[in-house]
Amino acid sequence: MDQTSILYPSLSFIFLLLCLNLLFQSKKQPQNLSPSLPSLPLIGHLDLLESPVHRFYHLLSQKHGPVFSLFLGSQLFVVVSSSAVAEECFTKNDVVLANRQKLITGKHFGYNYTTISTSSYSDHWHNLRRIGSIEIFSSSSLNAFVAIRKDEVQRLLLKSMLNDLTLNNIMRMVAGKRYYRDEVKDENEAREFREVITETFRKGSTANRAEFLPVLNWFGGYEKKVKKIGKKLDGLLQKLVDEHRRMKQENNDNGSMVDHLLNLQQSDPNYYTDEIIKGLMLNHPEVLKKAQAEIDTEIGQENLIDEPDVSKLKYLQSIILEAQRLHPALPLLLPHVPSTDCTIGGYDVPGGAIVLVNAWPIHRDIQSWDDPTSFKPERFENDDSQSHKIMPFGLGRRACPGSGLAQRVMGPNPWLIDSMLRVGKG
Repeated sequence: MDQTSILYPSLSFIFLLLCLNLLFQSKKQPQNLSPSLPSLPLIGHLDLLESPVHRFYHLLSQKHGPVFSLFLGSQLFVVVSSSAVAEECFTKNDVVLANRQKLITGKHFGYNYTTISTSSYSDHWHNLRRIGSIEIFSSSSLNAFVAIRKDEVQRLLLKSMLNDLTLNNIMRMVAGKRYYRDEVKDENEAREFREVITETFRKGSTANRAEFLPVLNWFGGYEKKVKKIGKKLDGLLQKLVDEHRRMKQENNDNGSMVDHLLNLQQSDPNYYTDEIIKGLMLNHPEVLKKAQAEIDTEIGQENLIDEPDVSKLKYLQSIILEAQRLHPALPLLLPHVPSTDCTIGGYDVPGGAIVLVNAWPIHRDIQSWDDPTSFKPERFENDDSQSHKIMPFGLGRRACPGSGLAQRVMGPNPWLIDSMLRVGKG
């Protein structure tokens, strides 16, 4: 077979794909789409993405404005980098933007999009949110696990990763088990858990290009890899649920969140299935010196800080807010998907587009913050309105339901702060 007989059909096929791509994008684009930049057929702007993505989007916003559009493959993305437009998203358009993007990871890690973070805005999601607010993340539930949080911080070495502290805190509250560092009951189970969690975070923390260009999935096997990890994760979670079910039958439960959810399952077995249960399942010495002085004054040099004491430590709370402003855990908030056509920042956004709010530049906007790149906790001390301008856990009805737990575990953790500020004091 000569090369010409192969070349012509190949060129014809490529030309057909280009035409289909242009036709598809022209149908999807509204008349008043937010500013964008030239894109390539089929892949859109995928070739332009740079890490870290939130900084790359910030650079684009400086050129194209606080609301701009990108095509990742054929998927339209609308990126918001303005506090005023972000407020519009979570007030005027809060219900419209209450859906989530359906990623491959959500399918295999989120029990086919049925967890609170992956579910569409629906009665099912409202039920999950209610369970989380009342049964899991309420103040009374979190207060019941104060001893666990205190114990985990007291075990912490300052040189260790806070990640281990956080995951141990969460797993002891959820399942009554430690999986990191000392006093692990089953080392093989703990090692398997750590490996699966690491793989899950690695795959779930960033969207793979195969999500937007399916041809890459055909050759790279991305979904196959995600599905394999999802099965491992499900196996571990099912093992925990079964173990606690046996303990409950033996009247030997430990009062963990899994035990509480199993109690709910008895009252409504049709709703509280195993799937539902599994799915729920410092370089500034002057700042530290001031915080230490506040602790010595309010709490006393010889006393340890306890959680109720945190409300007295206003400067300490300001430090946490300033840290969350400059270094939010999620610089890009989780994607929102409009259920119908809407308007954002004066631009048309079609239903099914993906809306991203870039919190990183919003937290550093010179129009909203004085000296925005400097670490200045004092900005929060005498102005409560400042704290409402940051969004470390998102905003609106799809804001993180576990923000209260996150604040206690990773926020002004009194025992960790006490160790950090008083270390070396004689």
